[in-house]
Amino acid sequence: MKPARRPSNPLFSSGPCAKRPGWSLDALDGALLGRSHRSKPGKAKLKEVIDLTRAVLAIPGDYRIGIVPASDTGAVEMALWNLLGPRGVDMMAWESFGKEWVTDVTKQLRLSDVRTIQAPYGELPDLSQADFRRDVVFTWNGTTSGVRVPDGDWIPADREGLSICDATSAAFAMDIPWSKIDVATWSWQKVLGGEAAHGMLVLSPRAVARLEGFQPDRPLPKIFRLTSGGKLIEGIFVGDTINTPSMLCVEDAIDGLRWSLSVGGLTQLIRRSEQNLRIVSEWVAASTWAGFLGDDPATRSCTSICLRFTDPEVTALTPEAQADFAKKLAALLEKEEAAFDAGSYRDAPPGLRLWGGATVENEDMEAVLPWLDWAFATVKAETFGR
Repeated sequence: MKPARRPSNPLFSSGPCAKRPGWSLDALDGALLGRSHRSKPGKAKLKEVIDLTRAVLAIPGDYRIGIVPASDTGAVEMALWNLLGPRGVDMMAWESFGKEWVTDVTKQLRLSDVRTIQAPYGELPDLSQADFRRDVVFTWNGTTSGVRVPDGDWIPADREGLSICDATSAAFAMDIPWSKIDVATWSWQKVLGGEAAHGMLVLSPRAVARLEGFQPDRPLPKIFRLTSGGKLIEGIFVGDTINTPSMLCVEDAIDGLRWSLSVGGLTQLIRRSEQNLRIVSEWVAASTWAGFLGDDPATRSCTSICLRFTDPEVTALTPEAQADFAKKLAALLEKEEAAFDAGSYRDAPPGLRLWGGATVENEDMEAVLPWLDWAFATVKAETFGR
Protein backbone atom coordinates (compact mmCIF):
# COMPACT_ATOMS: atom_id res chain seq x y z
CA MET A 1 0.00 0.00 0.00
CA LYS A 2 1.05 3.58 -0.57
CA PRO A 3 2.69 4.91 2.61
CA ALA A 4 0.74 7.43 4.63
CA ARG A 5 3.68 9.55 5.78
CA ARG A 6 6.06 11.43 3.54
CA PRO A 7 9.44 12.77 4.60
CA SER A 8 9.11 16.28 6.03
CA ASN A 9 11.92 17.25 3.66
CA PRO A 10 12.01 15.01 0.57
CA LEU A 11 15.29 16.48 -0.75
CA PHE A 12 17.81 13.65 -1.23
CA SER A 13 19.93 15.16 -4.01
CA SER A 14 23.68 14.52 -3.90
CA GLY A 15 24.38 18.11 -4.87
CA PRO A 16 23.25 20.71 -4.32
CA CYS A 17 22.23 18.96 -1.11
CA ALA A 18 19.48 19.65 1.41
CA LYS A 19 19.72 22.81 3.49
CA ARG A 20 20.26 22.47 7.21
CA PRO A 21 17.11 21.75 9.26
CA GLY A 22 15.07 24.89 9.88
CA TRP A 23 16.74 26.87 7.10
CA SER A 24 14.81 29.76 5.55
CA LEU A 25 15.69 32.85 3.53
CA ASP A 26 15.84 34.73 6.83
CA ALA A 27 19.21 33.04 7.38
CA LEU A 28 20.61 35.30 4.66
CA ASP A 29 19.48 38.60 6.18
CA GLY A 30 23.04 39.53 7.07
CA ALA A 31 24.35 39.09 3.53
CA LEU A 32 26.66 41.89 2.43
CA LEU A 33 24.80 42.59 -0.80
CA GLY A 34 25.82 45.49 -2.99
CA ARG A 35 29.21 45.75 -1.28
CA SER A 36 32.59 44.82 -2.67
CA HIS A 37 34.05 41.54 -1.53
CA ARG A 38 37.31 43.50 -1.22
CA SER A 39 35.83 45.98 1.24
CA LYS A 40 36.79 45.57 4.89
CA PRO A 41 33.39 44.03 5.81
CA GLY A 42 33.51 41.83 2.70
CA LYS A 43 36.92 40.44 3.56
CA ALA A 44 35.74 39.90 7.14
CA LYS A 45 32.87 37.74 5.90
CA LEU A 46 35.19 35.64 3.74
CA LYS A 47 37.67 35.32 6.60
CA GLU A 48 34.82 34.16 8.84
CA VAL A 49 34.12 31.28 6.45
CA ILE A 50 37.78 30.28 6.65
CA ASP A 51 37.95 30.57 10.44
CA LEU A 52 34.72 28.67 11.02
CA THR A 53 35.87 25.96 8.60
CA ARG A 54 39.09 25.53 10.57
CA ALA A 55 37.16 25.38 13.83
CA VAL A 56 34.57 22.83 12.70
CA LEU A 57 37.01 20.51 10.93
CA ALA A 58 39.88 20.99 13.42
CA ILE A 59 42.29 21.80 10.59
CA PRO A 60 45.83 22.42 11.93
CA GLY A 61 46.86 26.03 12.35
CA ASP A 62 49.74 25.76 9.89
CA TYR A 63 47.50 24.53 7.06
CA ARG A 64 46.22 27.17 4.63
CA ILE A 65 42.48 27.31 3.84
CA GLY A 66 41.31 29.18 0.76
CA ILE A 67 38.05 29.97 -1.01
CA VAL A 68 38.46 29.35 -4.73
CA PRO A 69 36.30 29.50 -7.89
CA ALA A 70 34.31 26.81 -9.67
CA SER A 71 33.25 24.53 -6.83
CA ASP A 72 35.20 21.37 -5.98
CA THR A 73 36.10 20.93 -9.64
CA GLY A 74 37.91 24.25 -9.67
CA ALA A 75 39.73 23.45 -6.43
CA VAL A 76 40.91 20.05 -7.71
CA GLU A 77 42.02 21.51 -11.03
CA MET A 78 43.99 24.26 -9.28
CA ALA A 79 45.81 21.65 -7.22
CA LEU A 80 46.59 19.38 -10.16
CA TRP A 81 47.80 22.12 -12.50
CA ASN A 82 49.92 23.88 -9.87
CA LEU A 83 51.44 20.92 -8.03
CA LEU A 84 51.90 17.95 -10.33
CA GLY A 85 55.05 17.37 -12.37
CA PRO A 86 58.20 17.02 -10.27
CA ARG A 87 57.38 13.42 -9.27
CA GLY A 88 55.54 10.53 -10.80
CA VAL A 89 51.82 10.42 -10.05
CA ASP A 90 49.53 7.60 -8.93
CA MET A 91 45.88 8.28 -9.84
CA MET A 92 43.37 6.29 -7.76
CA ALA A 93 39.89 6.08 -9.27
CA TRP A 94 36.73 4.14 -8.45
CA GLU A 95 33.96 6.49 -9.53
CA SER A 96 33.09 9.15 -12.08
CA PHE A 97 34.93 12.15 -10.71
CA GLY A 98 38.10 10.25 -9.89
CA LYS A 99 38.12 9.06 -13.49
CA GLU A 100 37.76 12.67 -14.63
CA TRP A 101 40.93 13.57 -12.73
CA VAL A 102 42.69 10.70 -14.49
CA THR A 103 41.63 12.18 -17.84
CA ASP A 104 42.87 15.62 -16.85
CA VAL A 105 46.28 14.37 -15.79
CA THR A 106 46.84 12.01 -18.72
CA LYS A 107 45.19 13.88 -21.60
CA GLN A 108 45.33 17.54 -20.60
CA LEU A 109 48.43 17.87 -18.42
CA ARG A 110 49.98 14.99 -20.40
CA LEU A 111 52.39 14.05 -17.66
CA SER A 112 54.79 11.31 -18.71
CA ASP A 113 54.98 9.28 -15.48
CA VAL A 114 51.40 8.44 -14.47
CA ARG A 115 50.07 5.19 -13.06
CA THR A 116 46.31 4.68 -13.04
CA ILE A 117 44.95 2.38 -10.34
CA GLN A 118 41.23 1.82 -10.87
CA ALA A 119 38.35 -0.27 -9.57
CA PRO A 120 34.79 -0.68 -10.87
CA TYR A 121 31.77 0.94 -9.26
CA GLY A 122 31.12 -0.47 -5.80
CA GLU A 123 34.74 -1.42 -5.13
CA LEU A 124 37.95 0.20 -3.98
CA PRO A 125 41.25 -0.47 -5.74
CA ASP A 126 43.99 -2.11 -3.72
CA LEU A 127 45.10 0.90 -1.68
CA SER A 128 48.40 -0.78 -0.89
CA GLN A 129 49.38 -0.28 -4.53
CA ALA A 130 49.69 3.47 -3.98
CA ASP A 131 53.35 4.45 -3.96
CA PHE A 132 53.85 7.50 -1.75
CA ARG A 133 57.32 8.10 -3.07
CA ARG A 134 55.15 9.56 -5.82
CA ASP A 135 52.24 12.00 -5.64
CA VAL A 136 48.93 10.23 -5.05
CA VAL A 137 45.58 11.68 -6.15
CA PHE A 138 42.34 10.13 -4.85
CA THR A 139 38.78 10.81 -3.76
CA TRP A 140 38.00 10.17 -0.10
CA ASN A 141 34.42 9.32 -0.90
CA GLY A 142 33.02 8.23 -4.25
CA THR A 143 30.00 10.48 -4.71
CA THR A 144 28.73 8.41 -7.64
CA SER A 145 29.69 4.96 -6.35
CA GLY A 146 28.84 5.09 -2.66
CA VAL A 147 32.27 3.77 -1.68
CA ARG A 148 34.83 5.51 0.55
CA VAL A 149 38.29 4.82 1.89
CA PRO A 150 37.90 3.29 5.38
CA ASP A 151 40.53 5.52 7.02
CA GLY A 152 43.90 7.14 6.44
CA ASP A 153 46.02 4.25 7.69
CA TRP A 154 47.15 3.41 4.15
CA ILE A 155 48.82 6.84 3.82
CA PRO A 156 52.29 6.87 5.43
CA ALA A 157 53.34 9.69 7.71
CA ASP A 158 56.83 9.73 6.14
CA ARG A 159 55.62 9.98 2.54
CA GLU A 160 57.88 11.66 0.02
CA GLY A 161 55.16 12.68 -2.43
CA LEU A 162 51.98 14.65 -1.81
CA SER A 163 48.60 13.14 -0.93
CA ILE A 164 46.00 15.09 -2.91
CA CYS A 165 42.43 14.34 -1.82
CA ASP A 166 39.13 15.27 -3.43
CA ALA A 167 37.03 15.29 -0.26
CA THR A 168 33.91 16.97 -1.57
CA SER A 169 31.33 14.46 -0.30
CA ALA A 170 33.40 13.52 2.76
CA ALA A 171 34.26 16.81 4.48
CA PHE A 172 31.91 17.48 7.44
CA ALA A 173 30.61 13.89 7.43
CA MET A 174 33.73 11.74 7.75
CA ASP A 175 36.82 11.83 9.95
CA ILE A 176 39.69 13.07 7.78
CA PRO A 177 43.12 12.73 9.45
CA TRP A 178 44.78 15.98 8.43
CA SER A 179 48.29 14.74 9.15
CA LYS A 180 47.84 12.30 6.24
CA ILE A 181 46.55 14.91 3.79
CA ASP A 182 48.60 17.50 1.90
CA VAL A 183 45.82 18.87 -0.28
CA ALA A 184 42.07 18.62 0.30
CA THR A 185 39.22 20.08 -1.72
CA TRP A 186 35.45 20.28 -1.44
CA SER A 187 32.50 22.47 -2.36
CA TRP A 188 29.96 24.28 -0.24
CA GLN A 189 27.06 22.48 -1.89
CA LYS A 190 27.62 19.06 -0.29
CA VAL A 191 27.45 18.10 3.38
CA LEU A 192 26.42 21.52 4.73
CA GLY A 193 23.95 22.17 1.93
CA GLY A 194 25.53 25.41 0.73
CA GLU A 195 25.24 27.01 -2.66
CA ALA A 196 27.22 26.03 -5.74
CA ALA A 197 30.18 27.52 -7.65
CA HIS A 198 32.49 28.01 -4.65
CA GLY A 199 35.27 25.61 -3.71
CA MET A 200 37.57 25.15 -0.74
CA LEU A 201 41.27 24.37 -1.00
CA VAL A 202 43.34 23.22 1.99
CA LEU A 203 47.14 23.07 1.75
CA SER A 204 49.59 21.50 4.18
CA PRO A 205 53.01 23.07 4.75
CA ARG A 206 54.43 20.35 2.45
CA ALA A 207 52.07 21.44 -0.33
CA VAL A 208 53.05 25.08 0.17
CA ALA A 209 56.73 24.10 -0.06
CA ARG A 210 56.00 22.31 -3.35
CA LEU A 211 54.21 25.38 -4.72
CA GLU A 212 57.09 27.67 -3.82
CA GLY A 213 59.78 25.30 -5.03
CA PHE A 214 58.28 24.11 -8.31
CA GLN A 215 57.59 26.17 -11.41
CA PRO A 216 55.27 24.29 -13.81
CA ASP A 217 56.39 24.32 -17.46
CA ARG A 218 52.86 25.12 -18.59
CA PRO A 219 50.83 28.33 -18.68
CA LEU A 220 48.44 28.88 -15.78
CA PRO A 221 45.37 31.09 -16.26
CA LYS A 222 44.97 33.85 -13.67
CA ILE A 223 42.08 32.01 -12.06
CA PHE A 224 44.40 29.05 -11.31
CA ARG A 225 47.45 30.91 -10.00
CA LEU A 226 48.40 30.27 -6.38
CA THR A 227 51.87 31.84 -6.45
CA SER A 228 53.44 35.09 -7.56
CA GLY A 229 57.18 35.52 -7.95
CA GLY A 230 57.74 32.04 -6.56
CA LYS A 231 55.85 32.74 -3.32
CA LEU A 232 52.40 31.67 -2.18
CA ILE A 233 49.72 34.33 -2.66
CA GLU A 234 48.83 34.48 1.01
CA GLY A 235 45.83 36.73 0.43
CA ILE A 236 43.85 33.83 -1.06
CA PHE A 237 44.01 32.14 2.34
CA VAL A 238 42.74 35.05 4.40
CA GLY A 239 39.72 35.97 2.28
CA ASP A 240 41.21 37.89 -0.64
CA THR A 241 39.67 35.68 -3.32
CA ILE A 242 40.98 35.38 -6.88
CA ASN A 243 37.65 36.33 -8.42
CA THR A 244 34.37 37.78 -7.19
CA PRO A 245 32.39 35.41 -4.94
CA SER A 246 28.68 35.67 -4.32
CA MET A 247 28.25 37.39 -0.98
CA LEU A 248 24.81 35.79 -0.75
CA CYS A 249 26.44 32.36 -0.99
CA VAL A 250 29.09 33.46 1.51
CA GLU A 251 26.37 34.31 4.03
CA ASP A 252 24.77 30.94 3.44
CA ALA A 253 28.12 29.20 4.02
CA ILE A 254 28.51 31.08 7.31
CA ASP A 255 25.02 29.99 8.34
CA GLY A 256 25.79 26.33 7.64
CA LEU A 257 29.06 26.48 9.58
CA ARG A 258 27.43 28.19 12.55
CA TRP A 259 24.71 25.55 12.53
CA SER A 260 27.41 22.87 12.57
CA LEU A 261 28.82 24.28 15.79
CA SER A 262 25.36 24.69 17.29
CA VAL A 263 24.56 20.96 16.93
CA GLY A 264 27.83 19.81 18.45
CA GLY A 265 30.44 20.25 15.75
CA LEU A 266 32.08 17.61 13.61
CA THR A 267 31.37 14.73 16.01
CA GLN A 268 27.63 15.29 15.71
CA LEU A 269 27.75 15.93 11.96
CA ILE A 270 29.42 12.55 11.52
CA ARG A 271 26.95 10.90 13.90
CA ARG A 272 23.96 12.26 11.97
CA SER A 273 25.32 11.01 8.67
CA GLU A 274 26.40 7.60 9.98
CA GLN A 275 22.95 7.12 11.50
CA ASN A 276 21.39 7.69 8.08
CA LEU A 277 23.58 4.90 6.73
CA ARG A 278 22.57 2.60 9.60
CA ILE A 279 18.90 3.24 8.90
CA VAL A 280 19.32 2.31 5.24
CA SER A 281 21.50 -0.68 6.14
CA GLU A 282 18.78 -2.16 8.34
CA TRP A 283 16.26 -1.68 5.55
CA VAL A 284 18.55 -3.23 2.94
CA ALA A 285 19.11 -6.26 5.18
CA ALA A 286 15.38 -7.02 4.98
CA SER A 287 14.83 -5.92 1.36
CA THR A 288 13.95 -8.40 -1.37
CA TRP A 289 14.88 -6.07 -4.21
CA ALA A 290 17.61 -3.62 -3.14
CA GLY A 291 21.25 -3.94 -2.13
CA PHE A 292 24.19 -1.60 -1.74
CA LEU A 293 26.30 -0.86 -4.78
CA GLY A 294 29.28 -1.35 -2.47
CA ASP A 295 29.30 -4.81 -0.90
CA ASP A 296 31.88 -4.12 1.82
CA PRO A 297 30.29 -2.51 4.92
CA ALA A 298 33.67 -1.05 5.92
CA THR A 299 33.81 1.11 2.81
CA ARG A 300 30.17 2.13 2.29
CA SER A 301 29.55 5.83 2.11
CA CYS A 302 27.38 7.50 4.73
CA THR A 303 26.69 10.46 2.44
CA SER A 304 26.16 9.20 -1.12
CA ILE A 305 24.24 6.03 -0.32
CA CYS A 306 24.07 4.12 -3.60
CA LEU A 307 21.62 1.25 -4.12
CA ARG A 308 21.43 -1.38 -6.85
CA PHE A 309 18.69 -3.79 -7.88
CA THR A 310 18.81 -7.38 -6.58
CA ASP A 311 15.37 -8.52 -7.70
CA PRO A 312 15.98 -11.45 -10.13
CA GLU A 313 13.40 -10.32 -12.67
CA VAL A 314 14.76 -6.78 -12.80
CA THR A 315 18.41 -7.83 -12.94
CA ALA A 316 17.52 -10.15 -15.83
CA LEU A 317 16.53 -7.13 -17.91
CA THR A 318 18.97 -5.69 -20.41
CA PRO A 319 21.17 -2.86 -19.09
CA GLU A 320 19.10 -0.39 -21.11
CA ALA A 321 15.86 -1.74 -19.66
CA GLN A 322 17.27 -1.62 -16.14
CA ALA A 323 18.27 2.00 -16.67
CA ASP A 324 14.75 2.78 -17.90
CA PHE A 325 13.30 0.98 -14.86
CA ALA A 326 15.47 3.10 -12.54
CA LYS A 327 14.39 6.33 -14.25
CA LYS A 328 10.72 5.41 -13.88
CA LEU A 329 11.29 4.59 -10.24
CA ALA A 330 12.96 7.94 -9.52
CA ALA A 331 10.28 9.78 -11.51
CA LEU A 332 7.49 8.15 -9.51
CA LEU A 333 9.16 9.10 -6.22
CA GLU A 334 9.39 12.67 -7.45
CA LYS A 335 5.77 12.71 -8.67
CA GLU A 336 4.62 11.61 -5.23
CA GLU A 337 6.90 14.23 -3.61
CA ALA A 338 8.45 11.48 -1.52
CA ALA A 339 12.04 11.83 -2.77
CA PHE A 340 13.50 14.29 -5.25
CA ASP A 341 16.64 13.57 -7.30
CA ALA A 342 17.02 10.01 -6.01
CA GLY A 343 18.21 8.43 -9.25
CA SER A 344 21.70 7.00 -9.59
CA TYR A 345 24.38 9.05 -11.31
CA ARG A 346 24.20 8.94 -15.09
CA ASP A 347 27.44 6.90 -15.47
CA ALA A 348 26.78 4.58 -12.53
CA PRO A 349 24.96 1.22 -12.63
CA PRO A 350 21.14 1.59 -12.60
CA GLY A 351 19.64 2.07 -9.18
CA LEU A 352 18.96 4.78 -6.62
CA ARG A 353 21.14 7.20 -4.68
CA LEU A 354 20.04 8.80 -1.41
CA TRP A 355 22.07 11.61 0.07
CA GLY A 356 22.62 10.90 3.76
CA GLY A 357 24.72 13.89 4.78
CA ALA A 358 24.36 15.74 8.05
CA THR A 359 21.58 18.09 6.88
CA VAL A 360 19.26 15.13 6.15
CA GLU A 361 17.21 14.34 9.25
CA ASN A 362 17.27 10.72 10.39
CA GLU A 363 13.47 10.77 10.58
CA ASP A 364 13.26 11.70 6.91
CA MET A 365 15.56 8.84 5.95
CA GLU A 366 13.31 6.47 7.86
CA ALA A 367 10.22 7.92 6.21
CA VAL A 368 11.45 7.61 2.62
CA LEU A 369 12.23 3.88 2.73
CA PRO A 370 8.62 2.61 2.63
CA TRP A 371 8.16 4.85 -0.40
CA LEU A 372 11.04 3.09 -2.13
CA ASP A 373 9.32 -0.25 -1.55
CA TRP A 374 5.99 1.04 -2.81
CA ALA A 375 7.48 2.74 -5.87
CA PHE A 376 9.51 -0.35 -6.77
CA ALA A 377 6.44 -2.61 -6.52
CA THR A 378 4.43 -0.16 -8.63
CA VAL A 379 7.02 0.16 -11.41
CA LYS A 380 7.69 -3.58 -11.43
CA ALA A 381 3.97 -4.34 -11.81
CA GLU A 382 3.76 -1.91 -14.73
CA THR A 383 6.93 -3.27 -16.34
CA PHE A 384 5.89 -6.91 -16.23
CA GLY A 385 2.17 -6.31 -16.84
CA ARG A 386 0.78 -7.38 -13.47
